[in-house]
Amino acid sequence: MRPLDSVTSKQRVAYGLAFFVLFVALWSWATFGGHVSKTFLANPLTMVQEGYDLLAKQGFLYDIGMTIWRVVGGFALAAIIAVPLGVLMGAYKPVEAFLEPFVSFARYLPASAFIPLLILWAGIGELQKLLVIFIGSVFQIILMIAVTVGATRRDLVEAAYTLGASDRGMIRRVLLPSSAPEIAEILRLVLGWAWTYVIVAELIGSSSGIGHMITDSQALLNTGQIIFGIIVIGLIGLLSDFMFKAFNAWLFPWRLA
Repeated sequence: MRPLDSVTSKQRVAYGLAFFVLFVALWSWATFGGHVSKTFLANPLTMVQEGYDLLAKQGFLYDIGMTIWRVVGGFALAAIIAVPLGVLMGAYKPVEAFLEPFVSFARYLPASAFIPLLILWAGIGELQKLLVIFIGSVFQIILMIAVTVGATRRDLVEAAYTLGASDRGMIRRVLLPSSAPEIAEILRLVLGWAWTYVIVAELIGSSSGIGHMITDSQALLNTGQIIFGIIVIGLIGLLSDFMFKAFNAWLFPWRLA
């Protein structure tokens, strides 16, 4: 093993599986061996049993569906607003000078801090949860896309102007095609962050969703259900990440060349 040496796809899968095997082994040693009280940490077998009970008897699939809907809805709303603004900021320096200070300030504000205000403004329904995800995602997307568009190769811009491109044509034919693969990658990364925001939104004033289940399980000291809910979030997030990667690879095949 040497710095920056590549690994084959089979080796990558093997290393990844090895980590999870080691993790479960240490978890089993700590719980089955009595080193950690089951009150504080359920063992893997109990976690599986509790997960089956959630899915088969307590309608957990509905909670999973609600959480997915909230993530997709809030993230889509953020992307619809953020992508055009980010492109405009990257393309036009006056727009960047006007918006960048506020966007840079707002992206450091934790989305969870807005929950009390959002409950006052939008109640405890679905809109409040969508807005938490929106606030947590939109400013990150705007700034990252602005940086990406602003970093477009200057030789491409100069060549397009030499060939008679208009300002609108510059955005449509040069800036967007050049930045599109990176914009798609930015959306993939921020989608992962959106999963953290939805759980925060569901911890307060929610009657459904994975976060709501985790809150109820915490009140009952049911760590098996809590761990199962966390694992489900990770698996869904990982699946969505793989799907996003595959879609980006299909949409922008030249990026892999």
